[in-house]
Amino acid sequence: MANFRRAHDGRTTGGGKMIIRIILAALFVAGLLFASKFFKNLPSFAPAENVEDIPLESQNRLFLPTVQHGTLIHHSFYSLSYSEENEQAEWVAYELTREKLQRPWVSRTEDYRTDPDVKTGSSAPDDFKNSGYDRGHLTPAGDMAFSEKAMSEVFLMSNISPQVRAFNHGVWRELEELTRDWAKKFGHLYVVSGPIFGESHKTIGKNKVTVPEAYFKVLLDLAEPEKKGIAFIIPNESSNETLDKFAVTIDAAEARTGLDFFHDFMKPDLENELESNFDAKLWPLNEKKYKLRIEKWNHE
Repeated sequence: MANFRRAHDGRTTGGGKMIIRIILAALFVAGLLFASKFFKNLPSFAPAENVEDIPLESQNRLFLPTVQHGTLIHHSFYSLSYSEENEQAEWVAYELTREKLQRPWVSRTEDYRTDPDVKTGSSAPDDFKNSGYDRGHLTPAGDMAFSEKAMSEVFLMSNISPQVRAFNHGVWRELEELTRDWAKKFGHLYVVSGPIFGESHKTIGKNKVTVPEAYFKVLLDLAEPEKKGIAFIIPNESSNETLDKFAVTIDAAEARTGLDFFHDFMKPDLENELESNFDAKLWPLNEKKYKLRIEKWNHE
């Protein structure tokens, strides 16, 4: 009876312990084999994308203006209408958000290059060499500094236009910086920019890139509580005027450019209201930036 009690008092013999260890080891190995086969057959998943990284082609493009004399091209984070006659975009359009602007800026790539999506051939970096004009961005690098891909794409020559240096470094720069300030303040802006061509049609380079007489920028804010729109038309030259002197209605910009902005994007009553008037007080200027332009930027 003594042997029986020792075998059933909660303790095991040495041989029993060995058998249990073998069984547990076998179960562990079997579990590993099952898990490896199970997970091997599962589809692989990339890390979840931030919505701000989703290329524009998968987002809303209903805000784009009409294509007048160009060819519609979609890049990842902005669209454009390329004018073969003038060898530059007749407009570029994109969405600018607070979330994008609050990200750490990536470095400028400076990789100016022809745009392979322009089937007729875009302008080339050498067209601007010794021309006396800057390779001016229509979609600013600062608006696309939230990712390396977005930054690189703004250096495609389809996004570049001949700008007077004091214009590019001066009043146009101030408007670009203010646009980013407004986007941070309001949360979201629809932005359309482009050149306005004069009668002289001066050209530069082998590809005969037209030198614009002026540029426009159209801004639309559809966020509550103050939906609003405004446009700017600025001559391609140095200026000491404050930016509000160049502010016009979106309707006026349409009349000057021949483009139809935000058509079929809003209800007719709202479109008429936002495009026929603007309130400059809702688009505050920055006195410090203006002084910088007058005292420094215009002379760089």
